[in-house]
Amino acid sequence: MTKTVEIAVDGVRIAAGEGTTVAAALMNAGVVAFRTSRTGTPRGPLCAMGICHECRVTIGGVPHRRSCMITVAPGMEIETAGAAENAGGAENND
Repeated sequence: MTKTVEIAVDGVRIAAGEGTTVAAALMNAGVVAFRTSRTGTPRGPLCAMGICHECRVTIGGVPHRRSCMITVAPGMEIETAGAAENAGGAENND
């Protein structure tokens, strides 16, 4: 059985499997837009190996972190620039 950790995504607490990348945890929670392009187009992971930079999010107040390269940690605070597009995606696990 996989242990889980609790993280916050745009202020919503979710459970994520220990050792999971931030990108995978967000996608598992239904988050579809990690950031927006200059023109406002929602963007999300493409390569999942740190090359494309489409999965950038803010983690712990540090912007432009590649979520596919970072594993989740208990209490991690993640902010996406696509919060409006994600409304209803990440469910509150109270």
